[in-house]
Amino acid sequence: MANLKRGLIVSCQAVKGEPLYGLGIMGYFARAAVAGGAVGIRANYVSDIKDIQREVDVPIIGIIKATYEDSDVYITPTLKEVKDLIEVGCEVIALDCTKRQRPNGEKLEDLVAYIRKNAPKIEIMADCSDFEDATMARELGFDYIGSTMRGYTPYTKGIEIPDVDFLSKLVKTFPDTKIIAEGGIWESAQLEKVCACGVYAVVIGSSITRPKDITQRFVGAMKLC
Repeated sequence: MANLKRGLIVSCQAVKGEPLYGLGIMGYFARAAVAGGAVGIRANYVSDIKDIQREVDVPIIGIIKATYEDSDVYITPTLKEVKDLIEVGCEVIALDCTKRQRPNGEKLEDLVAYIRKNAPKIEIMADCSDFEDATMARELGFDYIGSTMRGYTPYTKGIEIPDVDFLSKLVKTFPDTKIIAEGGIWESAQLEKVCACGVYAVVIGSSITRPKDITQRFVGAMKLC
């Protein structure tokens, strides 16, 4: 399988508590996304990744969302989730790369080292929220730096996303690292501004693959009628 190409990556996820969770249909969402031109898929949970692998032949950014009482980090937070993603064989593993403490006192650098040693063909994406996170990711040698956590950490809460100024700074500061824009893209005008920053790829999820969220936005707009 080739590395991630430039273009649109579609996030096909349904987490616990959402209407589409557990229905086994993320593979079909991925198939539709690839038919529409997606160059990659971002997916959560081993079962969904396996379903997607059966339906498409593009790189998959794998994550496992898991909650622990001693940490707010939930995107591939511990070695357990890393091992599961290595076993399922996704092409890229995404890790929360924020400054927050991880569960069980685990360290981000140890997770990166484990992947490099035990699955050297798998690339690693850093889900960052600010420039400090991104600098840490660059120092640890991540293959991709993403803006996934922008606005979702205590120290970035309230920032409007997509944050094109932040993306532009990442592209200019780390020209030898592939920057992936993710978060808050709902309209083509937003996408055009994000692409103008010079990012390597863009991840879009909710506005494509979450019917509940899409419906809620339209319902909210109808209040103006």
